[in-house]
This record gives sequence, structure tokens and C-alpha cells, in this order.
Amino acid sequence: MLFLGNINNNNLNGNNNLNNNARVLGITLIAPRYYQMKTYRNLWQELCSYENLQVAFEKASRGKTQKPYVIEFERDIKSNIQKLRIELLFHCYRPQPLVTFILRDPKIRKISKSHFRDRVVHHAICNIIEPFFEREFIYDSYANRIGKGTLKAIQRFDKFKRKVSKNNSHACFILKADIKAYFDNVNNSILTRIIEKKILDQKVMHLIKIILRNHTGDALRKGMPLGNLTSQFFANVYLNELDQYVKQKLKIKYYLRYVDDFIILHNDRKILGETKEAISSYLKNSLGLDLHPAKSKIHLLNRGVAFLGFRIFYWHKLLRKSNRRKYFRKIEEYKTLYDEKFLSYDTMYNSFQGWQGYTRIGNTYKLRDQVRKKIEKEFPHETASVEINKLLKQTNIF
Repeated sequence: MLFLGNINNNNLNGNNNLNNNARVLGITLIAPRYYQMKTYRNLWQELCSYENLQVAFEKASRGKTQKPYVIEFERDIKSNIQKLRIELLFHCYRPQPLVTFILRDPKIRKISKSHFRDRVVHHAICNIIEPFFEREFIYDSYANRIGKGTLKAIQRFDKFKRKVSKNNSHACFILKADIKAYFDNVNNSILTRIIEKKILDQKVMHLIKIILRNHTGDALRKGMPLGNLTSQFFANVYLNELDQYVKQKLKIKYYLRYVDDFIILHNDRKILGETKEAISSYLKNSLGLDLHPAKSKIHLLNRGVAFLGFRIFYWHKLLRKSNRRKYFRKIEEYKTLYDEKFLSYDTMYNSFQGWQGYTRIGNTYKLRDQVRKKIEKEFPHETASVEINKLLKQTNIF
């Protein structure tokens, strides 16, 4: 029996729609006895099972099947999974040092990349423990969760702004806040205490501490590496404490969060100011975090607010200029990789389709047309497989 981490609440409550990963692997998704009993002990054997590690490999390799490190691991997959399983069971698993590089997009970020077999372990951990936390997360947490994402967050923001403003953009104030250097300042001692409130299996906790120490050094100090799956998940676990404080203690109704960016809407500016001070105090005293002084301000809706790549007003949304420039640069990068045979046109086209889906929610018709023409100019005479299949279906050739 295997408990997969990407089952959403509907799956667990009787929805028979299995996720695509499970269909491919022929695995039946059922809630294990741990979930049904609402206890969180004795998870270690489940985490180390061959079946869990196999699914973890499938997830870690998704979209990367042509990478040399994936091909190498898959060449002797049974032996590699079995070796990893033995290392875990006998507590001699140690992750490889992280490879760190700087990414400019345009904000400068330090990304830490794990070895592929360590990424398999990260997925194996999340497969088992994520569902126990997922059921505790608030509805309006939108990052790195099945069925959520940027589009859903912006749609929810639109719903909130209509309810609060009652069609009067001058009567809606927005606290837009950001946590200063969030990933660098997560206190790992506090994080482990939060996880231990739910996960009572000490072997699982020992493995989690090993993963955290791989970034912070010998002692549990501050920080999580950007780029790790576990970091994305633990980021939600850590700030779920803030979510619960805002919803349960402060009784804030119109609140949503995406990683360390969060928004609160209200028709009283004074109340928002008091809420900001309460949140700032809670973050500092309970989680060791600070609000970003320059990015945590109260805005009037009719002047617009920057959120998830858009500047959002009551009646329209504009893609931020930095995001426009960024995608045109990306097309140039794609062109270079395509010319050097490192990238297929299908891969580039899939990226374009995703970008279109994201930007379509804003007033971006002219921009999307400009990007389409740019792609046609840079990639003349190319047609994506998905376009060909659509054409064949329409003409009933097959």
C-alpha cells in the first residue's frame, strides 16, 4: 500500500479520479491506516518502501527524462532504488553537497541544486508527510499546492476586491506585505518543532534534520535552499503558523498568501494598519521573521496593487513591465538553445502556451500578439506537435 503526497482532499474524501502518475504506474491510491487513524507514528517503513521510492523517482524525473543524470539513474533503476532504500533503512544515507548558482530573472536569487538521488529522497519524504499537513492548510494558501497556483490566487483576489469594495474602488484598502529574505531567515529549530507537532516518527524527523543540515551546516540554524522540493513544502508548513494566527486569532476574512507574499483587503485603513502591526509582532516573536519595510504597505485599490506579476486595478490588470521584458529575453534564450540543438520547438511552444494561459487573465491581447509574431519570426516554418495533432483532428485525416 502506497500513500502518495499529491493526493488532494477530494481524493481522500471519496473522489475516484486517480492522478495521472498513479495511472501510469498502475498503483491504486488509498488512504493508509495512518491517515484513517489520524496518527502520525510509524511512517518510516512507508517512506522507505520500494514503491514509494519508485514513485518519488517518477516525480523527480518528470520533464527531465533526457537529462544525463536521469538516464544514468534509470539505466539500473532497480539497483539504484534498492541501494537508496538500504541507505535509508540503515540510517547511513547522506545527501551530496548542494550546487549553488546565481539566477537573475531580473531579481538576483541564489539557487541551490540537489543531486538527483537526493531529489528522489525529497519526493519520498513529501509523498508521505505532505497529506498530514495539507489537511491543516487554509484554503487561501496558493503556492506549491495541487489545484492552486498563481491563476487561482489572482481569481480569488478579484473575488475579494468585489466583496470588500462593493463596486467602489475608493472604498477598498489593501495591505500588500512581503517577508524580508524569507528563505534565508527560516529558523530551522522552530521549523522542526512545528513539524514534530504532527510527525511523531523520530526516524522520519531525523531524516528531515539531515536534509536541513545539508544547507545550514552542522547545527540547525537559519535558512532553506531555494530550489529544493522540501524547501517549497516546508515554506508552507512554516507560514501556516502565520495563516492560522491571521484567521483564528485576528479573525481576518479577506486574506490570501502566495509563498511569503500575502494580501489582506478591508474597507478601513486604520484596521489594516493595526493588523499590520499585530502581524509584524507575531512574525518577529514567534517565527523570527520580519516584514520587508519597503514592500509591506497599505494601498488604495483604485491606484492598483502589484501582485504575482500584475498590477491589479478594479476593472483591469496590467502585466508588469519587468515581466514583459523578461519573456522577450526568454524567447531570445530559447532561440539560442534551439539553434545549438539543446531545445526542441515543442518545448519552446509548450512554454509559450503556459505563458499565454497566465497572461490571458490580464489586459494583454496586444502583448500576446506581439509575442506570437516574435516567435513566428524567430522560428519560421516550425509547427508544434500539438498544433499538428489539433489540425489532424479537425480535418479527420485519421
